[in-house]
This record gives sequence, structure tokens and C-alpha cells, in this order.
Amino acid sequence: MAQKKSPKIRSKKDGKPTADSKNGLKSDGGAAAAAAAAAAGGVGPKTTMFTWFVVLALLGVWSSVAVVYFDVVDYDSVIARAKEFRVNFSEVLQGKLMAYDRDGDGDFDMEDAKVLLGLKDPVTFEVGGRPAEEHDRAPPADTQDPDRDRPADTQDPGQVRPDDTQDPDRDRPADTQDPAVRPQPPLVEDFVPDDPREDSGHPYEDEVETIDTTGVLVEEVMAEETMVESGKYVTSSKVSQETESRSDQKVKEKTKKSKPKLLNKLDKTIKVEIDAAEKLRKKGKVEEALKSFEALVQRFPQSPRARYGKAQAEDDVAEKQRSNDLLQRAINSYREASELPSATPDLIRVTLKRRAERQQFLGRNRGALLTLERLVEVFPEDLGLKNDLGVAHLLIGDNKGAKRVYEEVLAVAPGDGFAMVHYGFILKSENQIAESIPYLKGGLESGAPGTDDGRFYFHLGDALQRVGDDSAYHWYELGHQRGHFASVWQRSLYNVDGLQAQPWWTPQETGYTDLVKALERGWKAIREEVLAVLDLKTGLFMPEEENLRERGEWGQYTLWQQGRKAGDACRSVPKTCSLLERFPEATNCKRGQIKFSVMQPGTHVWPHTGPTNCRLRMHLGLVVPEEGCRIRCTNQTRAWEEGKVLIFDDSFEHEVWQEAASYRLILIVDVWHPALSAHQRQTLSPI
Repeated sequence: MAQKKSPKIRSKKDGKPTADSKNGLKSDGGAAAAAAAAAAGGVGPKTTMFTWFVVLALLGVWSSVAVVYFDVVDYDSVIARAKEFRVNFSEVLQGKLMAYDRDGDGDFDMEDAKVLLGLKDPVTFEVGGRPAEEHDRAPPADTQDPDRDRPADTQDPGQVRPDDTQDPDRDRPADTQDPAVRPQPPLVEDFVPDDPREDSGHPYEDEVETIDTTGVLVEEVMAEETMVESGKYVTSSKVSQETESRSDQKVKEKTKKSKPKLLNKLDKTIKVEIDAAEKLRKKGKVEEALKSFEALVQRFPQSPRARYGKAQAEDDVAEKQRSNDLLQRAINSYREASELPSATPDLIRVTLKRRAERQQFLGRNRGALLTLERLVEVFPEDLGLKNDLGVAHLLIGDNKGAKRVYEEVLAVAPGDGFAMVHYGFILKSENQIAESIPYLKGGLESGAPGTDDGRFYFHLGDALQRVGDDSAYHWYELGHQRGHFASVWQRSLYNVDGLQAQPWWTPQETGYTDLVKALERGWKAIREEVLAVLDLKTGLFMPEEENLRERGEWGQYTLWQQGRKAGDACRSVPKTCSLLERFPEATNCKRGQIKFSVMQPGTHVWPHTGPTNCRLRMHLGLVVPEEGCRIRCTNQTRAWEEGKVLIFDDSFEHEVWQEAASYRLILIVDVWHPALSAHQRQTLSPI
């Protein structure tokens, strides 16, 4: 390295002595003289901090010039090494050395060069100027993503970046995840179940596991099960801490076991392409996803995972376009995926479960039953699948088949809450009231998934009322608190929110005064027609079939049901039907009926509620004994009068007694709740 030469010190200029400046230095000695004086210790007591600042600044400049001019640093090697750091060394050569202050001392010097050469670790500074702790520093370059700093055109086009393989829905709320598991929106236009009488919104819809892009079933973790930092909670003893530790370990093991694989050997070889198509589907690009999966199926027809992805994409497109035809295609694709010989058991399970769901959604409950029967054959030990099979039997009205399935489940698992409530439900439908109570109560108390449904609270309370147990209202109150009932009194299950709710109504409050006047003016003609039918014993009056009677005889003759005429029932009472046809609020009421009701002496109807708050019920008295006939709605009891109309909301609890000496005959006319709009009346499903 070249030796620096010390500058000469002069005390005079042009032979004349120099004058002292205010800081004790000669005024014409220049920068070199000042530096020399400082080096020689010639700074007097009058020296200020400004002098020192100037001296140090000049030393820094000379040091920087010396580094560059005398080749103190081999810049060729620095530049070569610095390319790894993406440093623009053209700025260094242009003299912008301060930009490369690597050790944080305010200038560019030998220490900075060592850092750039990799001979010394850099020092990072926090906002406050304090050196960062070791654990805050960046990891070594060889532990970072090797593709992070590579130009896009040099990366492997077939390699999926780690960020791209992660499930984009992992941290999103459950309701925004995989469209295959989102609740379907209300049915509109042409996208409706084949059988409109079957309600797709039943309590038996099973939960479907969500699936991530790696082809693994993901178990959703509830908030209360979230793992916390070790030592965050201090327990009262070492034993309890060890117990919590073992419990946490069991949770981890259970979670690990609950992630069955959906990929077979072939699927694993094309996992990158499956993930790419799945990513499109998760992002809502369902048409593009469908094309990608169709291409995969064409290239790899024996890939179950590709075919399952195709089925999911068809399912999503069907939902988006509201198309039954596309949904049927998805149902077929689910079947095809499950029937491939190399499909894994876990893929068969999730595929057929989804297929059964979508079949039920379309109202094809017998097809869903066959799908679930196959599932139970493949997985005979899975009680959850057996429970689903029991529901499928109930949906086609096969209570005996459902009862047999739930008896099998309860024989193996007597405490299975789901099986208990459904078994109790079946017993009650068979009028085994007392026998149904322990199953309904035990199932609800279990808190098992699928048990918190208004129907089970409804039927448990009803069963308790029938055996004279006042705890029925405790369960009604619980049902109300859980949001299933509007109140303890109003316990209908098919409701529209916001409708005015009161047990008794006047004609003026309903707005249907013209209908009421027409019924009351024509009541005698109506009575004559129906008495002729009743006297002839034509068989048009059918026994009540809803199991609402404690005792007695109760017959009904239906004219309209769900907004439609009941066959040719009007042929026998043409005047009555002609009068009613002038009032569409009654004849078009899809959630009601128009019927004659005859009740014989000694009849008692249990306390009960109607299914919906969307209607009001009118009773026109035709033949009413003077005493012994009454109706209670909530805590108010009234009696019928011949030629007069009573109006009440039958979604509230009501009860009937017929203790007269002769029969009672009335006309029941259901009308839309007056607060419903024309659109609601048109689009609400029939009941």
C-alpha cells in the first residue's frame, strides 16, 4: 500500500507573520495547516467544538480519497461479490460512498468493505438507533427462498412456489371457504328441487369436511380449541399441567388422524397441476377451474382426484348459473370419481357424501338413499354414515327403515345424541309418547351436532304436555332462547321475520273485511251445501291424520290445499267454491288450507301450533251447539257463533274442546298474513 506523505507546515506567507484567528489558528494557514496543527497538538485552549468537527470531517474526506486513489480496497472483487446483494456499484465509482455504509458508523470505510465481502456480519438498527438483537436479524441467504431473487424468466416454470401451494382460504371465515361446503342460497327461478313439496331446508343436512389443495381433509378448529403459548396459563399443580399437556397431545394426535389422504399414486404425480386447478376454483374462477379439471381428466382418465375436482367445479358452476342440468352433471361426476378402481377410501367417502347431499338438494331422495347405502356398505363401522342413512329413510317417509337404522346405532353407542333425538322423533310419530321423551331429552342434553333443531324442542315439549308434565314450557323456553321459536307461545318453524304477531285478530286488522262479510252473508247457503254432503255420508270427510286428538272423532273435508283445488272436491259444494274463488288471499294461500271441519262430542284436541306464521286462520260457524264448544289461543278462550267469523294466528299455541251434546261444524279458511308482499306470496314454498 502506498505511503502517505505528510504536508509541509508553513508559519509565514510572503515573509509576513500570520495573525491569530478567533479560534487560535492562523488565518491564512489553510486546511492543511489546521490539520497539521491538530496532528502536532498545536490546538490551544481556545479551540472550540466546531474546530474538532472540521478536523474530523477533513480526515474522513482524506481517508475516503486514500481508499479509492491508493487502491486500499480491491473494488473489482467487491463488485463481483456485491452482485449477490443486488448493489449498484456504479454509484460507488461515482463517489456516492455513503449509500453503502454497511456497519452504521456514518461513512464508507474498510469495515463497510469487509461487510460487502462477507468477512463481517452487518449491523442492523431499529428505529430508535439501537442495534437489533441477534434473533431479529435476517436469516442467512442460503436458508431463504432460493427463487426469491431470481428473475422470473429463470425460475422453473413447472415449480409451484410455496406461497402458491398454500390454501388461500386457510385463514378465511368458514362461510367463505370452499364453495362445495358453503350453504346454498335460497332457491330462485329455475334452480329448484324437482319436487317442490319437499323442503330442502331440513335439520338433517350433514356437515361436510372442507378440503384443501393438497387433497387432505381439513378439520376446522374451534376458537376454544386453539393452541396457546406454553406456560401462558398457570395451573394449580404440576399434575394438572401434565394432564393438560397429555390432553393437548391427544388433540394433536386426533387432528393428525383426521386428515385422511385423497391422492393415490397417480394423483401424486400430477399434484402440481391439480393444485393449480384447485387454486382457480378456490379463487372463484370456477369456469376456468372446470376447463382445467376437464383437461386433466382427458389426459388422466384414471385419476380419481382430477375427476373429483371436475365434479366440484361443475357443482360450483351449477350454483353460479342456477342450473339443475349442470348440478346433475356434477352428481354423475361424483359417482364416476368414486367408482374408479384406484380411488382411495377417503376420496370415496367425501365424494359420495357430497353426491348424496346434492341429490337431496334436488329432491331426489331415493337416489340419495342408494348413495348412502353404498357408503355404509363400504364403511360399516362409521356410525355417522349410518345416522345419515337414517335421515335418508325419513326423507322418503320410510320411518320403519329409519327406526331400524337408529336401533342399530344405539345398540353400539347408546349415548349417540344424534341417533337418540331421531329415534325419539320416530317413536313420537308412532304415538309412543312416553317412550319418546327420554330419547328426545337425552339427545338434546347431549349437545351433539345435529341435535340443536327446533323440531326436537317442539316434539319434546309436545310429548311432555301430553303426559301432563309442566316442564314442557322449560324446553319451549330453551327453544326460544336458541332462536328456534319466536316465543314460548308462538312455536311455528317456517317463518318470515318481522310479521306482526298476535293471537287474535279482528277483520279490520287483517284488511280482509270483504272476505269476512261475504262469508257471514253466505253462511246459510254454505251450510246447506255441506250438510247435504255430510248427511249422504259420501266419504268426503276424512279422519284427522295429524295425531292431534287426545280422544274423540274429528273429520275434515278439504277444498283447497297449498293454493290448489283438492281434486274435484268443489263439485259437491259449487256455491261455496264460487264464493271463495273471488278471494285470492285465501285460494292462493300456498301455506294454508280451506276445509270443512266436523267434531263430534267428547273430542279434545291437544295444545298445538301450526307450522308457519305466514297465514291467519278464519273459522266460520255453521252448526254450533249452545254450550260445550270452545277454543283457547294462548291464554284467551273463545266460543264459535253460527254465521260469525273468528280469526286467530294458529302459529300460537291453541287447544279445542267439544263437550256438547251434538256435533260442531265449521268452515276453516286460511289467508296470507296481510303484511306479506305480493312477491313473498308468490315465492314462498308451499306447506
